[in-house]
Amino acid sequence: MDFTLDEDLRLLQQMVRDFARKEVAAGAGERNSLHQFPTKIIGQMAELGLMGATISEQYGGSGLGSLASCLIVEELSHADASVGVILSAHLSLCIELIQKFGTDAQKQKYLPRAAAGQCLGAYSLSEAGAGSDPASLACRAELVGDEWVINGTKMWVTNGNEADVVAVFVVTEPATERNRISALLVDKGTPGFRIAKLEKKLGIRSTSTAEYVFEDCRVPKDALLGERGRGLRVALTGLDSGRLGIASQAIGIAQASLDAAVAYAKQRKQFGKPIGEFEAIQWMLADSATEIEAARLLTHKGAWLKDQGQEFSTLSAMAKLYASEAASRAANRAVQIHGGSGYTEDFPVERYLRDAKITEIYEGTSEIQRLVIARHALRD
Repeated sequence: MDFTLDEDLRLLQQMVRDFARKEVAAGAGERNSLHQFPTKIIGQMAELGLMGATISEQYGGSGLGSLASCLIVEELSHADASVGVILSAHLSLCIELIQKFGTDAQKQKYLPRAAAGQCLGAYSLSEAGAGSDPASLACRAELVGDEWVINGTKMWVTNGNEADVVAVFVVTEPATERNRISALLVDKGTPGFRIAKLEKKLGIRSTSTAEYVFEDCRVPKDALLGERGRGLRVALTGLDSGRLGIASQAIGIAQASLDAAVAYAKQRKQFGKPIGEFEAIQWMLADSATEIEAARLLTHKGAWLKDQGQEFSTLSAMAKLYASEAASRAANRAVQIHGGSGYTEDFPVERYLRDAKITEIYEGTSEIQRLVIARHALRD
């Protein structure tokens, strides 16, 4: 059993770490305060091949696997969790689905541009009445001649304001109980497709989270992604991969929290000595370090299983559940160790705490992850 990264993965990890610490981290606090999308950073990531990390070399991508993607997202999230999730949502929730389920024409249309950083992807499943229960979707699409006509609303779309293509999940077979949902690729600027609202959020403020409205929005018949009526399978495939991405984002936040807490504990003095010499502080640091290592091992095993073509959905749920809750605990401890200073914007730990919380919610709440894991245990 070998837990070490091979040379290529180590070099990739170091390259992304250097880029993230130098370029991404520098403006993270300011972007967060301004709610500013990191456009320049996205361009730099494209130049490094990160925007096409998992896209086949045939389409101009780097052809990397899931483990490599997890390493990338973790390092970016250590510097800025917003940047990490922008990439994760782009690759795992949209572009990977096009690569897996798309037609040759769809792949030729989107993948080379995505790899070059010219096409950002998004994923639109949730609605006001359909969050944890995707089978309850109400947004509909009717095939009229050679076009799908979409009507309805969508919520919580990460990258929603900047996305050039969105995988939208709609009801196409309303009269049936099963196989009701299909996936459609909708391009930015399509008539009848508009952004109704951009959310003001607790954390990951450098990302956009959009509400969409479709009013007689017409897309070509060949915009169908995968088989008609099999869209739920497409959606769940994206979520399985996306959960590994969110686990990696959470690990990045947790590691940043621990690193900040350690640095502060070494230099902050009380009662004549650094607070890191007090047992109460040491125990908090020890708990965070242990939980981060456990979360990383779970996530890397899930990614390894995926790369081997084995079933990984249960491991991705476990990784996402554990890593997200560990990130919130690590960030909370970091704020506590910083004391009153941790509650101010003078230190980044308050941002880590705000950013960590969403990892327990999107791509399936912690409660949904426990449901997935429990069902697997009961089935076995």
